[in-house]
Amino acid sequence: MDLPTVKVERLYRQISNVLIQFIRDGHFAPGQMLPGERDLAKQLGVSRSSVREALIALEINGWVEIRTGHGVYVRPALPSGAEDVAGEDTADEGIGVEALMEARETIEGEIAALAAKKATEAQLLDITRILERMEEDAATGDMETFHEHDRHFHQMIGAMTGNPVFVEITDMLWRKRKTLHYAKFERRYSDGSIIVSMCADHRVILEAIRSRGAGTARQAMRRHIRNAQKCLFDGRGK
Repeated sequence: MDLPTVKVERLYRQISNVLIQFIRDGHFAPGQMLPGERDLAKQLGVSRSSVREALIALEINGWVEIRTGHGVYVRPALPSGAEDVAGEDTADEGIGVEALMEARETIEGEIAALAAKKATEAQLLDITRILERMEEDAATGDMETFHEHDRHFHQMIGAMTGNPVFVEITDMLWRKRKTLHYAKFERRYSDGSIIVSMCADHRVILEAIRSRGAGTARQAMRRHIRNAQKCLFDGRGK
């Protein structure tokens, strides 16, 4: 007897497919504005962050249009056939933003703690220069260059551990951000203010590592990732 494969369907996908069914059934007509994120979260009994991820997935799949500051509207021309957002991951969607942030908080917190114990003076000098470039990017509002320096900052902390496994894990976590789902979410719900606050967080992380405080570095990194998550999920939108 062949047993079926047990799959855990991500919550935001479940929400997306519920909304798709409501659109198909005519409860939400083409061109109609959907209820706001808070209303949808209350009616569905889920978090607002899960609703926000579901709406991004719907936009990627052509079901809705998100108009920042105005609301989310069902597209006049809907996808044909039986498209939904269930099933296997695609290169465009990948893992959810909230799930990735949760993993980063735990894993990168421990990496920062080890980095505080093992970082060399040369590495501390290099990461200081990276942070200074990030602060320049924040001052000019250059988000594209900022994100590249942000990646280098976190990779450097991985390298400080002296453990190639942690270097690889840090790279893997960053690559998980390079999906259409994450990129679209970040563009939609972040603005220039987020990179200013991220620079301040990075400065705290660096000083904790420089002072060799493993526990302080761990908490600083975890707080930084929670702050980034809060900016993305509590920021612009209805």
